[in-house]
Amino acid sequence: MRTARRAVHAAAPALKRRRFLQLAGLAAAWPQAGFSQTKKAKPPGTKLPPGTKPPPGILVNDVHAQLSSARVFAIAQPFDLDGVRKAFELAKTEEKPICIAGGRHSMGGQPFVQDGVMIDTRKLNRVLGFDIERGLIEVESGIMWPQLLQHLVSAQFGRETKWAFKQKQTGADRLTIGGCLSANIHGRGLAFAPFIGDVESFRLLNAKGDLVQCSRSENPELFSLAIGGYGLFGFIYSATLRLVPRLKLERVVELRDIASLPEAFDERIRDGYLYGDFQYATDERSEDYLRRGVFSCYRPVSDERPVPERQKELGERDWLELLSLAHSNKSEAFRRYAAFYLSTSGQLYWSDEHQMSFYPDNYHREIDRRASAPNRATESITEIYCERERLEAFMADVRETARRDQLNIIYGTVRLIEQDRESFLAWARKPYACVIFNLHVEHNSSGTIRAGDQFRRLIDVGIKHGGSYYPTYNRYALRRQVDFCFPQFMQFLRLKKKYDPQELFQSDWYRHYQRMYFPT
Repeated sequence: MRTARRAVHAAAPALKRRRFLQLAGLAAAWPQAGFSQTKKAKPPGTKLPPGTKPPPGILVNDVHAQLSSARVFAIAQPFDLDGVRKAFELAKTEEKPICIAGGRHSMGGQPFVQDGVMIDTRKLNRVLGFDIERGLIEVESGIMWPQLLQHLVSAQFGRETKWAFKQKQTGADRLTIGGCLSANIHGRGLAFAPFIGDVESFRLLNAKGDLVQCSRSENPELFSLAIGGYGLFGFIYSATLRLVPRLKLERVVELRDIASLPEAFDERIRDGYLYGDFQYATDERSEDYLRRGVFSCYRPVSDERPVPERQKELGERDWLELLSLAHSNKSEAFRRYAAFYLSTSGQLYWSDEHQMSFYPDNYHREIDRRASAPNRATESITEIYCERERLEAFMADVRETARRDQLNIIYGTVRLIEQDRESFLAWARKPYACVIFNLHVEHNSSGTIRAGDQFRRLIDVGIKHGGSYYPTYNRYALRRQVDFCFPQFMQFLRLKKKYDPQELFQSDWYRHYQRMYFPT
């Protein structure tokens, strides 16, 4: 067991002097590389008025959309459970709320709270136990998917049969397991429920500082609330995951139209395929717009078939070029993407490794530079659900809405999700088709206002077709939309106060919905 250590970054003028000196000594003793905060580059043409100073606090933001910035009071980087408790002590001494951040891919303000103590979990990255007979692994909540994959591969080297994780979110790998629990993520499984189904149990440090075991048999209500509870019910210290047998898979790729996609998904499931998705065309000037797509699915094959050491894959420069084309020449981007994926049909992958993704950090800076963009921009994600048999009609309505209201969809995917019968704030209330939209958003007042309007219109289209939306990516939904899609939301907020009456655990996301439901 490591001795208790932590690095703390703090806004020095605000800290009580004695406490600041204690923490400054600890911070000086340990490297800051894990989550050091640099000054945020100002958008082109913006200047502070003469004689003014930046506001107090440490600036933090999400990684992808970069639209949920906040200034936190301090950042704690615990190495162990004792360090987490000391971060709790700091927050209580300074009378500040706690927020919890890992990979910072949640875009709705869930990892941050203004003037709070932010616990950065990424130093909590150990494997605590691996039951290789039962296929259960306990990890600290700050471990990321590449670290987990590396441990599973090395710990099972030479074994004839091996375990693997069942699903992870796609698009990025540097997300923490604790964050994935808190957002109740899902992957590209063809017949999987959300991530809660892969969780055996977890240990949570509550507002009193007690370490509580949560499972379907111990504290079951807290189990259902904290998974998909966005860090509001306590600090998830560790999680025990249910693993599945590691399989070899063959990728099978073809071009499809949205009209035949529900039937195609059904055929793949009947034929034993385990994973798959549909990457649709996004050029609004084309007849293929939101119709034609690359349908990639993965089926188990014999273990005797070797996975070649060298196979076709897109490198960093390839992905950056595709992303750039998706902004400047969408039809060409789709043509190249489709041609590449069709050329990989028949390639073999391990069931865990095929879920790993390359994410180019801050890729939009290069796109803005190439375009000489007058305003900084990023993509912002939303995920809208509809009933599977209404997918074609849903996409037709989105097509009409997008063209009329000039939605700039850069890329997007269609997947499936099974019903979530376990989490309290379940977003998968029934089996859905999941449609992901990455919208281009300019970082100025008109750009963000327009994006909010566009996301709300997409939610309405989903509701029209029996669906809902994923609450992790933004908080643009209107009260009527939240009530329709999450009729249990007010009770969710009340149960948060039951388990955390002093509201120690907060976020800007939480404060937004508190104001929405309890404005007084």
